[in-house]
Amino acid sequence: MSTPTPIVPEHFKQLVGERIHDDALRGNIRRATRTSLEKRLAVISDYDDWEELRSLGYDIKRHVIDHLPYYLKKFEHAAAAAGAVVHFATDAAEAREIVHGLAVQRGGPVIVKSKSMTTEEIGLTHALEDAGIRTVETDLGEYIVQLAKEPPSHITAPALHKSRAEIGRLFADMLGIAYTDDPEELTAIARRLLREDFLAADVGISGVNFAIAESGTLCIVENEGNVRLSTGLPKTHIAVMGMEKLLPDMESLGLFLNLLGRSATGQRLTCYTSLITGPRRPNERDGPDEVHIVILDNGRSRMMRDPHLREALFCIRCGACMNVCPVYQSIGGHGYGSVYSGPIGSIITPVFYGEKRSRALPFASSLCGACAEICPVKIDIHHHLLWWRKSMVGSGDAPRSERLMMRIFLAISRRPALFDLAGRIARLFTPLLRDGDGGISVPVWRGSRSFPAPPKKSFKQLWRHHEQRS
Repeated sequence: MSTPTPIVPEHFKQLVGERIHDDALRGNIRRATRTSLEKRLAVISDYDDWEELRSLGYDIKRHVIDHLPYYLKKFEHAAAAAGAVVHFATDAAEAREIVHGLAVQRGGPVIVKSKSMTTEEIGLTHALEDAGIRTVETDLGEYIVQLAKEPPSHITAPALHKSRAEIGRLFADMLGIAYTDDPEELTAIARRLLREDFLAADVGISGVNFAIAESGTLCIVENEGNVRLSTGLPKTHIAVMGMEKLLPDMESLGLFLNLLGRSATGQRLTCYTSLITGPRRPNERDGPDEVHIVILDNGRSRMMRDPHLREALFCIRCGACMNVCPVYQSIGGHGYGSVYSGPIGSIITPVFYGEKRSRALPFASSLCGACAEICPVKIDIHHHLLWWRKSMVGSGDAPRSERLMMRIFLAISRRPALFDLAGRIARLFTPLLRDGDGGISVPVWRGSRSFPAPPKKSFKQLWRHHEQRS
């Protein structure tokens, strides 16, 4: 049995090659994304001014990012006043170190963890487990991929790539239960096992969907109730958030809850919305004794300063751009080799994991623009991908043969007579370059793409013919 290719960005081509012809995988992805898109279309019709709401969301996020140091300081003061402890981490290693230190000081036999893309970004669960701390993912999708020893394949649906039959076999193999592919039975099994961990845990870890600067409040949305148990039952709650998650006030939160639910899962509102402002008060029965908030930079300051990357900080992690992306639907989230897959992942992964490791990702796009069209905060995603392509080619990362071909094309395209002659020659030699599918195999790119056969007549010839007829 061959060793699986590690799911990391530098293995993009191998990962795609292993998945592009997997009909079962593509079927799972397309069914799930199609359902989300259909639900989204139904619920955004509630608003005649949906486009205006998107524009307002864009304006609020732009305002916050333009004044991020101010809002970070305001949030820190408000959260501290409410009894929380705020920590700042410059990178993934520092964030892991902070959480590990807190876990060792306050932890028991197990840590329960709710769904969080930011903790996936920094590899927190693996780091804690490597340090001998049992850490349990309590979101059902995350629980499934943890059992499978896989990263999530989608921002909002971590196990979207798996069929219920695959999940049934996984549960039977890993949990020692009788096989079933009934979703209700599988959910009940997970719930029963996780309840024991919720009751045993002294530390709960969560992500943060939004953080309210004026009050120091954390907002976490979910559909299963595991966040309430992860943050309310343990004595210590540790929240890990990217510094871009800030909103100015509660009024703006109402808008973003509408944008997120409709764009992510096609819901008017998620089933559970938790608002956490510090630890429990003396007169409250429920809630943690301590709340620690770890605010992560990890390249976000660089993005804030760079006008070509700044807009990517507006992302609310809804996953809509992935649902509509034809490339994502063909290769799935693991094909990208990154925690953040799809169009938005191809923009931010080079920042978090390095440009050399991630150089293939900005090219994993058809540039159709559907991602920008569906984004609830109007991030101009495909133009950001174009900028990354230009940046990476300009830095000399492109193969020498490809750079030579592009220089030749540039020289020809600037001279009309030469361009016309090249077109005539290309049409003449087309039959010699046909591949098995009827396309054209160009030597430099034949390993990754084929081109449609050129028309029998050029546009100039067709136009001349049209002028003669009229």
